[in-house]
Amino acid sequence: MTLRALLPTRRGEHLVALQFVLLFAFVLIPVWNPFAGPALLETLTPWRWGALAVFGTVGLLFAALGALAIRPYLTPLPYPVDHNQLVQHGVYAWVRHPLYSSQLFAALGWTLYTLSLPHLAILVIGFLFFDYKAAKEEAWLSERHPAYPDYARRVRKFIPWIY
Repeated sequence: MTLRALLPTRRGEHLVALQFVLLFAFVLIPVWNPFAGPALLETLTPWRWGALAVFGTVGLLFAALGALAIRPYLTPLPYPVDHNQLVQHGVYAWVRHPLYSSQLFAALGWTLYTLSLPHLAILVIGFLFFDYKAAKEEAWLSERHPAYPDYARRVRKFIPWIY
């Protein structure tokens, strides 16, 4: 049996598996930064707590609002379910992929709070991964919904008004 047979890719199953690998790596990797000594960490404590609170809250809001808006079409796979409709309201009027954004915002909050270099590396890899996964998903959505390319021109991918 080949690896390709174990990881079917017709609907993006391999992308879901990779997403879980990234998530577990982010959660399990130890905090490490040889440049951030106790003096620096103490001085930046209020700033770090603020970053965690702001980005963590944005992440939770994007996750909750995104899941509620597409509740009938929600699937772990990037391939859209057969009965899906193009959702452009609510949080989907701010970003096209709020569920991916939520994970990136939460990871950014934790990375800024801990000042951890391994977490920063996984955050960058995660951003690149979600950018790729979103592109695959958008190709499928564009095939299904003729209005999707116009929506994609109007609404940013992950960060409102920026990217």
